[in-house]
Amino acid sequence: MANFNLNKVIMGGRLTADPELKQTPSGVSVCTFSIAVNRRFSSKDSSQQTQADFFNVTAWRATAELVSKYFRKGSSICVIGSLQNRTWTDQQGVKRYATDIIADEVNFVDSRSESAGAAQAPYTPDAYSAPSFSSDAAAAPKFEELKTDDDLPF
Repeated sequence: MANFNLNKVIMGGRLTADPELKQTPSGVSVCTFSIAVNRRFSSKDSSQQTQADFFNVTAWRATAELVSKYFRKGSSICVIGSLQNRTWTDQQGVKRYATDIIADEVNFVDSRSESAGAAQAPYTPDAYSAPSFSSDAAAAPKFEELKTDDDLPF
């Protein structure tokens, strides 16, 4: 059996607080933040329910600086990275575990006008208006007719 390892995460959600930018003793930027991601499920009575899951994210170097500069509490964000497990022993001697997302890249989701305001309206499908298409034959694109298939590269 082949040795197959894959650790890839793509998460989209909203920041739960302003990101925290710090520097390591050697001067490397590290930014930590948490995102809330809504999860839908059906309850026992078949009604749709929504519950938020919270994920801790760590970004390093230029990605850390980008997050701390452009994202704030409530900003929508798409994080692409990997999962990393940490273990430590607390002051009471109890072994603790945490799983973090290590961000390889982050992407903007909000438009500039949306990210500037504190209150952001959620997306609703009813607010979307589909583009209208003309049924006018004159507006339709013209295609060139091929006489033989001899000139095709496949």
